[in-house]
Amino acid sequence: MSDPADPVVPQDLQELLAQVTVLAVTYNSSHCVAALAEGLRTLPHVIVVDNASQDDTCAAVQAQLPAAALVRLPANRGYGVANNEGLARVRTPYALLVNPDCLITPAAVGALVAAANTWDEATLLVPQLVDGAGHQQINYSWPRHAWRPRGGAAEGPLNVGYACAAVMLVNLRRLRATLGEGAGFDPRFFLYYEDEDLCLRVFRRQGQILVLPQIEVVHFSRGSVKGTRPWRAEYWRGFHHAQSKIRFQSKHFGAAAGRRARRRLLGSACLNVLARALLLSPKHLA
Repeated sequence: MSDPADPVVPQDLQELLAQVTVLAVTYNSSHCVAALAEGLRTLPHVIVVDNASQDDTCAAVQAQLPAAALVRLPANRGYGVANNEGLARVRTPYALLVNPDCLITPAAVGALVAAANTWDEATLLVPQLVDGAGHQQINYSWPRHAWRPRGGAAEGPLNVGYACAAVMLVNLRRLRATLGEGAGFDPRFFLYYEDEDLCLRVFRRQGQILVLPQIEVVHFSRGSVKGTRPWRAEYWRGFHHAQSKIRFQSKHFGAAAGRRARRRLLGSACLNVLARALLLSPKHLA
């Protein structure tokens, strides 16, 4: 039974929302749950996969999203693996991946589904991400190894080569047709570059990645890592970002490219660590 305080969802929007399962992956994300739940609690299909959080994330999900299916993983297995666990449980035509640091509304979800129904050859669809002040973020581009990302350039629906998975609608039928048995994230990417790897695989097999700039979603970039221990969270964020970048280069451009990426990362870290330490910022020091 719905809460009397919940807003009434129009019938046409209900029909769109019935076609999609929203999938969120959490890890020590209790500080994000209440805001995220504001936009999700009226949706009929929600799955939260928790990566063995050490805070009260699971309790917050159960309190704020009691109708959601909560999947508790026994250990932190990474963002891609957790999403794959959730995707295996989806029974709707579409899955909407949503980071816990995003503010999504039923109207935005419905608009993404409506667009997927209109452009049914698209494999992946994304909105325009904006920050809390409404400024556009760079969340799509041509493949980033081939073209410098600028973002904010699309004035209408546009096929691109890369899109950030912070908010990403997946046409599951198209994904399986495009990637076959490899549909989903590569589990070797623990955190970061798993979406770039997925997009590049889809792009190389001529799958469509569609950006919809008229649909805007607020994304507090890296907000999900700002828990009670930000220094530790930022250190591991930086560590996994570097590891994944090296792995991405090695996978798609050969072992020599991976070694070059590793040397560049080590060199830049050595040159900058002292200056970054003086800034007393977890973000820069990591």
